[in-house]
Amino acid sequence: MATFFDVLISSADTFAQALLLTVEMALLSLIFASIIGVIFGLFTVSKNKVLKLISGIYIGFIRGTPLLVQTFIIYFGLAQVLRPTGFQWKAIGGPFTAGVVALSINAGAYMAEIIRGGIEAVDKGQMEAARSLGLSYGMAMRKIVLPQAFFTMLPAIINQFIISLKDTSLISIIGVRELTQNGKIVAANASTKVMAIWIVVALYYLIVCTILSRVAKIVERKVSHGR
Repeated sequence: MATFFDVLISSADTFAQALLLTVEMALLSLIFASIIGVIFGLFTVSKNKVLKLISGIYIGFIRGTPLLVQTFIIYFGLAQVLRPTGFQWKAIGGPFTAGVVALSINAGAYMAEIIRGGIEAVDKGQMEAARSLGLSYGMAMRKIVLPQAFFTMLPAIINQFIISLKDTSLISIIGVRELTQNGKIVAANASTKVMAIWIVVALYYLIVCTILSRVAKIVERKVSHGR
């Protein structure tokens, strides 16, 4: 009978590939979530009531519903609604793409709040001074406010990346072979070593998240020192 270490060594390549896929999903979702977050974050601080309402509905819905349910809506529900148009997830990357979309939309709501908080942390006098120099609201926000807010937001953005990394485990439900799904497959082939295999999966997450947490703390100290 194969020992746990035999199983671990034989599945090392698949775990490495699964870890890479997990990080890739989390990184892509963070990039797209940042774009979504900037848009809805600006909507939130806007004086336009319609934009504020749109942002409030989006953020409220995403933060008030589970990521798992959102994933089902995007992967199964959206595919069914768009079926008459010929839309199929497998034509654009399958479950992986659907997973990135779900994670991006989910993280985007939290990024919007992070960006709102970062913008509001910048002294209002900065915007007033920029406007008095003749800059438009958009130019002042892009050139003056957001660059200053970015350093305030950076530790929270890294923390959101950690959350998204762990949330990729939920995407295993639609068949993406990230760390959790790979753990299921390896455990199914080594039924007598299930506990040990899941501990290994947990350690992969722990190592990556610990490294990112340390990075976030270093960045936070540097930002605090810079102030």
